[in-house]
Amino acid sequence: MTGTPVVLGLDLGTSGVKAVALDREGRKVAEAGGSYPLLTPRPGWTEQRPQDWVAATLDALGKLAEGLHALGAAPLALGLSGQMHGLVALDAQGEVVRPAPLWNDQRTGAQVQAIEERIPRPDLIARTGNRAVTGFQLPKLLWLRDTEPEAFRRTWHALLPKDYLGFVLTGEMRTEPSDASGVGALNLAERRWDQDVLRALDLDPALFPKVVNSWDVTGTLRPDLARQTGLPAGLPVVAGGGDNAAAGIALGLGSAQPGTGSVSLGTSGVLFAPLTQPRPDPEGRVHLFAHADGGYHLLGVTLACAGALQWLRDRLAPEASFDTLLAEAAQVPGGAEGLTFLPYLAGERSPHMNPDLRGAWVGLSLAHGRAHLTRALLEGTAFALADAFEVMRPLAPVTTLLATGGGARSDLWLELVSGALGVQVRRTSQEPGAAEGAALLAMPAAGLYPSLKDVMQALQPGSTPVAQRDARAARERFLQTQRRLQERP
Repeated sequence: MTGTPVVLGLDLGTSGVKAVALDREGRKVAEAGGSYPLLTPRPGWTEQRPQDWVAATLDALGKLAEGLHALGAAPLALGLSGQMHGLVALDAQGEVVRPAPLWNDQRTGAQVQAIEERIPRPDLIARTGNRAVTGFQLPKLLWLRDTEPEAFRRTWHALLPKDYLGFVLTGEMRTEPSDASGVGALNLAERRWDQDVLRALDLDPALFPKVVNSWDVTGTLRPDLARQTGLPAGLPVVAGGGDNAAAGIALGLGSAQPGTGSVSLGTSGVLFAPLTQPRPDPEGRVHLFAHADGGYHLLGVTLACAGALQWLRDRLAPEASFDTLLAEAAQVPGGAEGLTFLPYLAGERSPHMNPDLRGAWVGLSLAHGRAHLTRALLEGTAFALADAFEVMRPLAPVTTLLATGGGARSDLWLELVSGALGVQVRRTSQEPGAAEGAALLAMPAAGLYPSLKDVMQALQPGSTPVAQRDARAARERFLQTQRRLQERP
């Protein structure tokens, strides 16, 4: 196949799949997507059918191939990314055993407790970088064994979502460190499955696929799927990365520039800080994962960020646009005239790791109106990110954060985040995501660059700094409110 060389990236998200094609300069020349349903069979449960992922993926790849054919472009390799932590249980023939519990599924509280009873928390953190977490894949496997023993008996393989797509596309079962470190059983220092952890839980290491580099070719596109999608037969498929790691690659974030991280103001708020060595928080208050560039990264997650603003708009001001709410908030003085918002609408991850925390406006008076509620919400989400950053700061020498996510369109919000965290925040000239990062991970295999390091150096997006707002007084009141409420019986 001749034509302009491009690489493909595929991101398997929670709400849909996105496929992109990039040229050698990192320009997006085509994209396609598809959606699939989210299943919630019980409160706290979230599942999806892997078969739905496959159908949407093949359809998206077919549409992408059509567009590339019209442009005269030649795909050279395909990289993968996707939602982390999910459990795809397969039988001996590679068939799906049951719907896949997802990253935000909360059914495994008893199994998390069982893990920490068998493996002391400090030991687990030292080995895997993380404490046991309900959303991780490892407790899902124990839940399957405890509650659906027949399904567990049929389970011969446990794959992560994007790795299941890789298996479907190539017939080969592989994973890579950035996604595998979200299972809860990968020894981070050695980048292999931790035999002692699995032995303590009576799990067979053979359940898990071989771990390869994120930029390694895991196989080639099956001939029947090449015919079905219109992509070239023998197209190399690259292992790729978990969604946060792939998005970091797209921003040029890695161990070669440990002083630069990212802050995402999406539905949740996410802080990403690259590391050259695996340095976990001893208490497991933030996550430590392997990075797709061969290094590591810390991840701090606050569950309600732009999602909190969405909730306020939908429930309290459905007639108002986001721009209107943000403009109103900009007219309110810093500190929202004594009003404080705790953004724990869905519990909290970093650094509290407490699913039972709940949100509140504290200090409401007759003098406060909608603009004050919005201003306090913006400040509260910035302060929640600052809570996580205080844990990360001694571990990662980050002085600059690149801003992404829908909330990053707001100057006010970014300025508050910069002031709350005390670091420079920069807005990127473009906002590449996990699909673009997956494509970049495929560039060395496509022969477009000698190495992933060369890719990241050549294609890092430009950025401009935002101003920093002094938020020290409001931050102190936020912390005092936290302490006062936590001390209540």
